[in-house]
Amino acid sequence: MSNPGDADATPITSVRQLADHIAEGCKPRERFVIGTEHEKFGYRQSDLAPPAYEPGGIKALLTSMAADGWEPILDSGNPIGLKQGSASVSLEPAGQLELSGGMLADLHETRAEFDAHFALVRKAAGGLGLGFAPLGFHPAASRAAMPWMPKGRYAIMKRYMPLVGSLGLDMMTRTCTVQVNLDYESEADMARKLRVSLALQPLATALFANSPFTEGKPNGFLSYRAHVWTDTDNARSGIPPQFFDEDFGFERYVEWLLDVPMYFAHRDGKYIDLAGRPFRRFMAEGFADAATGPATLGDFADHMTTAFTDVRVKKFLEMRGADAGRPDMMLAQSALWVGLLYDEAALAAADRLVRKHPWEDYRALRGMVPVQGLATPWHGGTLRDLARDVVAIAHDGLRGRALLDSEGRNERVYLSPLDAIVSGGPTQAEHWLDRYNSAWRGDIARIFAEAAV
Repeated sequence: MSNPGDADATPITSVRQLADHIAEGCKPRERFVIGTEHEKFGYRQSDLAPPAYEPGGIKALLTSMAADGWEPILDSGNPIGLKQGSASVSLEPAGQLELSGGMLADLHETRAEFDAHFALVRKAAGGLGLGFAPLGFHPAASRAAMPWMPKGRYAIMKRYMPLVGSLGLDMMTRTCTVQVNLDYESEADMARKLRVSLALQPLATALFANSPFTEGKPNGFLSYRAHVWTDTDNARSGIPPQFFDEDFGFERYVEWLLDVPMYFAHRDGKYIDLAGRPFRRFMAEGFADAATGPATLGDFADHMTTAFTDVRVKKFLEMRGADAGRPDMMLAQSALWVGLLYDEAALAAADRLVRKHPWEDYRALRGMVPVQGLATPWHGGTLRDLARDVVAIAHDGLRGRALLDSEGRNERVYLSPLDAIVSGGPTQAEHWLDRYNSAWRGDIARIFAEAAV
């Protein structure tokens, strides 16, 4: 989730204005960039418990990291994030540390950003006796054992989430994800990329499944994080069927978003609880106290960050279906979507592939893959068969980009972990289950050292 940000005080006058606001993200292909966001759980080296904000916890970590040239982001005087150029570090509700990466030209730069970030985290965490592990769902701690960070929006969400789903607080406190943010050049390009990536998001969930444990035991899922999202807040989540319509575009997306309930508005450094009020009503009525002013583009920008569809539309597209995991797997997630969506021939091939079956078939996968993963039945075979085709297209797309690193390697190298999986190798979740049942002898504590970054 984002840090406090967009302060655009321009009053909202029409739906078209909001559609135009999103359309400002359109850019020519030569200016396309890659933004990768990834989260990880902190733990105390002494007892593996999640660290509190303070003392000696997340606040101290941010302070230490800031000494390396990052600017603190404050919420009511508390450091709750860092900024440096186009990149930022933010906190999820229970202190999960997120890097929102910079706008980078290629996957080689993404790899370098990963390396630099993890080195900085290790440096800061080590002096505090902390470690960090990217996993899709916390493998050991109960919901009650998770701390809460002092961010105003989280207090509002904490109150509201239990009213609209049984697993919302677990989503907030016990999940970590990785996403890649990618550009579009036009409304039509946005809509096509949205349809392709939404259809394939359940496949990504299966490929990157990495959350098979809950409170120290196998939970019967490969991606429990994905299961959590099926009962978090379905008014703003999932794969809305209208997103697949051929006439879907910016204005239709705005119309959908206006009926999504709000969480808050931000005024004078404080969050105002508006949870449950559709943004459309907020536009019409404003605050009960008229002195606070009308709804603004800044309010709308904040509201956009609270839509939790599996692919989110902003001034770019956010792929949101994958569990956090090993650094090479999180980089592979970026490589997969860049390969599919940033090369025209690859995008056309992916579009043809997904259109072989009804959109509803892809939506139905969302409820099955958290348990069955790549073994989920799919049109006479399994989802692993679809994965082979999709990864092959991504290879073609990255080959077509022909962007080499200093050693002459194509971006395709970052798909190597997926090549192993689609060829029959274990997913991360399956690897951890094997470790739990063999070398660990049922001791979940072993996962922290082995998953640490």
